[in-house]
Amino acid sequence: MAGHSKWANIKHKKGREDAKRGKIFSKLVKKITAAARRGGGDIDVNNELRLYVDKAKAANMPKDNIERAIKKGTGELEGVSYDAFNYEGYGPGGVAIYLTGATDNRNRIVADLRHHFNKNNGNLGEDGCVNWMFKDRGIFSISEDQIEDVDELMMFALENGAVDVEHEDGVVTILCEYSDFMALRGALEEAGYNEFITDELTKLADVFVTPDVDIARQNLRLFEILEDEDDVENVYHNLELSDEVAAELAAE
Repeated sequence: MAGHSKWANIKHKKGREDAKRGKIFSKLVKKITAAARRGGGDIDVNNELRLYVDKAKAANMPKDNIERAIKKGTGELEGVSYDAFNYEGYGPGGVAIYLTGATDNRNRIVADLRHHFNKNNGNLGEDGCVNWMFKDRGIFSISEDQIEDVDELMMFALENGAVDVEHEDGVVTILCEYSDFMALRGALEEAGYNEFITDELTKLADVFVTPDVDIARQNLRLFEILEDEDDVENVYHNLELSDEVAAELAAE
């Protein structure tokens, strides 16, 4: 599972920065809207939607915001029609980037994305150019400070649907199949493992690119710009930071 915990650590840092910048609500709105679009607006039958509604409530998002995001996804808001998209491309140094989201103007979002890629030493690619590198996964990470017996947790996770577990840098990272995510999440919570650093549905790469600090910095900047696009829900990539590069970036 090399690289996965490094990926998780990048996400943890980015998540904390997003919260500090007040972006957490907008990120959750995107997740809720996309989940409702894919599986409908009933949280009793749409597990993905229930996950993000729970996260929104935990973040104290107003009920009206949640309901509006759901209706946006199900098409109940009049006058607006959203078209789901997947776009693929490469960042500096050949880093693979896979984007998902939805837009009411596909021509606009394509032009905006191409502009961002070109301006930041990347390029928007053809359909299928990087998708083959990524697999749908559920991921959990738990600080060892919250765990009585790490080996016991790792075994418990494997017995309840995990496909891989790793303990590194004070964090236990658990991977599962996309379809097993909610069942494993419920089992972990019932067993008392309910303080997650990360619990989300994602895409993880099979192969990684580990560039020098300058190329890594350029890619992280591009990721941030792409994530700031209102129509973009997720930015997946296969960037992996070496320990030296991660330390240098953390010190900046």
